[in-house]
Amino acid sequence: MEKKDLLKETVKHIDIKKYDSTELIDAMRHMSFTSRDTARAADILCQMLAEKDCTNILTLAGSTSAAGCMQVYVDMVRNKMIDAVVATGASIIDMDLFEALGYKHYIGTKENVIPDTTLRELYIDRIYDTFIDEEDRPARTPPLQQP
Repeated sequence: MEKKDLLKETVKHIDIKKYDSTELIDAMRHMSFTSRDTARAADILCQMLAEKDCTNILTLAGSTSAAGCMQVYVDMVRNKMIDAVVATGASIIDMDLFEALGYKHYIGTKENVIPDTTLRELYIDRIYDTFIDEEDRPARTPPLQQP
């Protein structure tokens, strides 16, 4: 197995502006588990946006940026749907800043499909089913100098 075989397809961030998700979310109201939660979350967001004296805070945890949701957050801020973002350091530094510097996240495999020891030998990090090339550097960022 070679590194190029594992790092060939980059994660593509969804452009939510291309979709009208209303019908899908309405259908989720009559489903189970997280589907109903998603519909309820959409209702709460609509209520927050309608309330003029409400401060809307987007709270991020985990690797949703690396998973392809980064552009959704950008659009929410640009469209004044969000007044503040609260996130873990991993979300801000390891995901958003990482891609802003020109690095990419790659579509990977779930745990136990490729052993961590193999990934370590290839200098690949795993975030759930997403890969990062540890040796990849954007052209505009010089490599760190060794002392």
